[in-house]
Amino acid sequence: MLLLVTTNQQWNITSTAFQERPDMDLATLIGLVGALAAIAIAIVLGGDFGMFVNVPGLMIVVGGTFMVTLMKFPLSLTLSAFTVAGKAFIYKPQKPTELIEQSVELANIARKEGLLGLEQVEVENKFLKKGIELLVDGHDSEFVRKMLSKDINLTIERNEDGINIFKAIGDVAPAMGMIGTLIGLVQMMSNMDDPKALGPAMAVALLTTFYGAVIANALALPIADKLAHRNKEEGINKSMILEGVSAIQEGLNPRVIEGMLQNYLPEGSKPGKAA
Repeated sequence: MLLLVTTNQQWNITSTAFQERPDMDLATLIGLVGALAAIAIAIVLGGDFGMFVNVPGLMIVVGGTFMVTLMKFPLSLTLSAFTVAGKAFIYKPQKPTELIEQSVELANIARKEGLLGLEQVEVENKFLKKGIELLVDGHDSEFVRKMLSKDINLTIERNEDGINIFKAIGDVAPAMGMIGTLIGLVQMMSNMDDPKALGPAMAVALLTTFYGAVIANALALPIADKLAHRNKEEGINKSMILEGVSAIQEGLNPRVIEGMLQNYLPEGSKPGKAA
């Protein structure tokens, strides 16, 4: 619920959706743990877990996948992708309905006290705060929209870099698994006269395919998909803020602003009109 407090002509608008308190995405955590647990349980029930640990196979798939990814992307970008991956597990939720309520309250303040009245408003959402600061500084509407649009585009671009890296890992890991399989088969065929060498070679051949499939389908690709969802969600929220800031600058009626921003909401989730 939006809270509006006035003290000595200062406005403080806060919302639980904007607090600097990251929340764990239980869906991602449960999915990851559940998938790995199902695989581990199947292995244990079928025999010795140790037989699925093969150092040469891990070197080929894990090491090879990382190195090939480095060939595709710069080192700094590759390493930063693991930071971006944190958004799949921990994020700061921003409810669109809360953004709409806050924009309406800001519009009410601007209509009563002018754009300079927004200077006393404390806003925790960094992107919205940036927009309000641009309004208070007296920049024209074209400049404000240009600055906020650039911020949105750069954020989406950075997120897409991380998404593309995890998609690349999802593509490369099975391929490295196949390479490991071919290496194991070659070693096995070249040692047909030595029964003792057949076992390790067959292990490499089979386990590398297994490692590649797990890395791609239980880790990299699901994370890429979740990051794509986060990117879309963040883009919609920031676009909504951009429209709200522009409408406030134009001096539109708060009810009109509310109706405009509710167009961003899916059908069936639109709240009632603000008072």
